[in-house]
Amino acid sequence: MSVKEIFNLFLLISALHGFLFCTIILFSKNRKEKSMLFINLLVLIISLNNIQSWILAKNFFIEYFFLDYVHIPWHFLIAPFFYMFLMNYLEIQKRSKNLLKIILTIFVIIICIRIGFVSFFSDKNTADVAYLFEKYTSIEEIFSLIISLSVFFYSFHILSKKEQLFTKILSFDNLKWIYTFFKLGLLTYIFWIIALAITVALDFKEFIYSYYPLRVLTTVLIYWIGYQAIIQLRLLKERKHLRKKLNFAPFAEEPVNNEEEKDADKKVLFDKIEALIQEKKLFIEPKLNAEFLANEVDVSAYKLSNTIKLFSGKNLNDYLNEFRIDLSKELLIHEEYKNYTITSIGLESGFNSKSTFYATFKKHTGFTPAEYQKSFIK
Repeated sequence: MSVKEIFNLFLLISALHGFLFCTIILFSKNRKEKSMLFINLLVLIISLNNIQSWILAKNFFIEYFFLDYVHIPWHFLIAPFFYMFLMNYLEIQKRSKNLLKIILTIFVIIICIRIGFVSFFSDKNTADVAYLFEKYTSIEEIFSLIISLSVFFYSFHILSKKEQLFTKILSFDNLKWIYTFFKLGLLTYIFWIIALAITVALDFKEFIYSYYPLRVLTTVLIYWIGYQAIIQLRLLKERKHLRKKLNFAPFAEEPVNNEEEKDADKKVLFDKIEALIQEKKLFIEPKLNAEFLANEVDVSAYKLSNTIKLFSGKNLNDYLNEFRIDLSKELLIHEEYKNYTITSIGLESGFNSKSTFYATFKKHTGFTPAEYQKSFIK
């Protein structure tokens, strides 16, 4: 089997996989989530792009001039749909620009221009016309690349520089998986630029091979974020429900007035710290640090750390992990949460990642979270 045949098979299988993904999401219980809707549209766009590329590569429409040259530029919509997913996932869609309306308008205009272009040359099916269309398609794609990069970097700007807009989500998700997508997405754009550069260098002839790595990488990346989004949305919903049911106080709310504690001895200070952590369940925040706690009890971070070390025999992180482990043990064996993912329980208990939760739980109990849960829930 040649490289071209392998690539065409990849396009077909990935397109069918994408259509199956979209169908499953369409009938899932999370289908009404706006963020899930845009992820579904994102996967659908890639699937449509791949099936179109497969059809054109197989020359199914070679005898039909109009169908052979009217290519829908689905790539215009990839970045806008991701942008809309991100805004809805961060729950800031009402405070963000609706770029989708603008780009959808451009998308429709581009399609109309292409249809008009094809109609004008429909009776001139020659090699010169084929070359002309390849050139036009590349110019259209360069325009799409510029728009896509603009949306991509604007989305990253919001994610990295506007954290004050979505502090609520940051309380549940550190967004590392989205940052990973941006890193991989940047690599994809580099491949796209290289493919276009090769196309221009070869005078718009024999350029299709330069797109093989790009289309494979784009497809894998989009499907990856599709599945990641499903997982993260489930974790987000479960953690929100857990926090609501357990009535956790938000991080950094209602600071305690500790003026009267300034002259207290170290044991009183330690009791105060422990009470503050327990009552407000501050340990559920992975970013909780000595500086924040010290500010709450009006002492230096150095004095706070030494006091905790003196009376608990542990550093601050290990001390907080004890509270987190105790909470996770309660949740793991609670009948109401037996169908929740272990990951969501670990994250909502205050751990910043699944791997950290599993390692710490094993260290403290001698069991993995799954083993511990299984020993109590039959």
